Amino acid sequence: MALAAKLQLRQAQSLVMTPQLMQSIRLLQFTQAELERFIDEEIERNPLLERAEPQDAIINDPEPAAEPSQAAADDDWFDNEGAWTSEAISDKLDTSLENVFPDDPGTSERLGPDLAAQWKSTSGNGSGGASEGFDMEDMAAAAVTLRDHVGEQIAFAFSSPADRLIAAELADGLDEAGYLRAELSEVAGRLGADLETVERVLSTCQSFDPVGIFARELAECISLQLAARDRLDPAMQALVANLDLLARRDFQALRRICGVDEEDLLDMLADIKALDPRPGLAFSGGVSDAIVADVEVRPASDGSWAVELNPDTLPRVLVDQVYFAQVSGHARSQGEKDFLSECLQSANWLTRSLDQRAKTILKVTLEIVRQQDAFLVHGVRHLRPLNLKTVADAIGMHESTVSRATANKYMLTPRGVFELRYFFTAAIAASSGGEAHSSEAVRDRIKQMIDEEQASDVLSDDTIVDLLKADGIDIARRTVAKYREGMNIPSSVQRRREKRAIAKAAH
Repeated sequence: MALAAKLQLRQAQSLVMTPQLMQSIRLLQFTQAELERFIDEEIERNPLLERAEPQDAIINDPEPAAEPSQAAADDDWFDNEGAWTSEAISDKLDTSLENVFPDDPGTSERLGPDLAAQWKSTSGNGSGGASEGFDMEDMAAAAVTLRDHVGEQIAFAFSSPADRLIAAELADGLDEAGYLRAELSEVAGRLGADLETVERVLSTCQSFDPVGIFARELAECISLQLAARDRLDPAMQALVANLDLLARRDFQALRRICGVDEEDLLDMLADIKALDPRPGLAFSGGVSDAIVADVEVRPASDGSWAVELNPDTLPRVLVDQVYFAQVSGHARSQGEKDFLSECLQSANWLTRSLDQRAKTILKVTLEIVRQQDAFLVHGVRHLRPLNLKTVADAIGMHESTVSRATANKYMLTPRGVFELRYFFTAAIAASSGGEAHSSEAVRDRIKQMIDEEQASDVLSDDTIVDLLKADGIDIARRTVAKYREGMNIPSSVQRRREKRAIAKAAH
């Protein structure tokens, strides 16, 4: 048969992910902050999109009182959450000052023409008064960073410009915890200074507040703080030089190296615990954002659970059909008409995608609540093993869709705020062949057993395995060790040393 090139027509079916579908998948896995940022970008790009602002409540009072009571006047100082409002404070200040210096012809006589004119320009009665743009947040001082705090001390600690330059270079090498991450030899070479001079400047910087900054390692940071407290004696120096033994809780070796008894060693350990291993974090200036739940779960009147989407996290986006009708009527070229048509299509797609995203999250959460009803009633010990496939099969969705819907989403329950992924745990078989146990419930059981152990009866991993098997939990020793290490719980040998030392000190 001769080989030749030829054309053939063929029909085939295939699944193609359109840009709209890909964007819908992205919206589903967005966090709340990412979703808000994406919507802001879309509103800026699409003139047909706008945010729907909540309407202010209007209270009709058919018979207003002639003179408001003092209690009502006091309530005007606060918002709905009981916080002081800048508008109320501004109005109250203006009213109080008006009572002292009313705007009448006698004001100029009492204050003088210059002061009266200045008072009138700054009061709320005059046009463009300061009260119109008054904001209490403008009065708040900016957070002091570690670099600013150190810079102020450098200005007073060094009189030589060369030493100030070296100190500023060292300050640039501080990390957020206050540790110096720059090499002294590199700093000296970069500035053309002697290594001895750089070390001298560093020694002065290590006396700055907070004590412990400019340290190059943990042992040096602890030594600087102990020296400031006049507690860096030879025994303490030996302890600081063997922090690895302290981490392993090898108290017997520490007593031998430091040459102290158990009581003195416990006092030294108490001094170590009182120190700050990361002194620079006090000036990190970081703001921890509170977690806002995407879904709220609360008991219903019929004994079931009421599951609702948090209205504060639902983006309110509207398509301005009126503006589209006005603008499309004046479109002249085909390019303008195509642009408006594309904007309308994109806006309608975004609103539908946001609605579908909310419905998907709610549907997945309803199934999680149904599966984990015992946890909501009784606590973590009754958490059931659950995986994504079980939820996906129950609600008729793909497993990847459930995974995206639960990523970085949070649920507010009577037992606290939990990430949706928290409810998906591995299964640990029951020793008697019954219902499997959740790994999170087993982990909590191990923690309780260790918390309740006595100094004379510290539980080893093998003992914990036996106790769990007696409770119907079939678990391997290496799994117990993995769970224990994941909770930062030391081994039984280390716990025995620590508990015995504490028990002897108590007697």
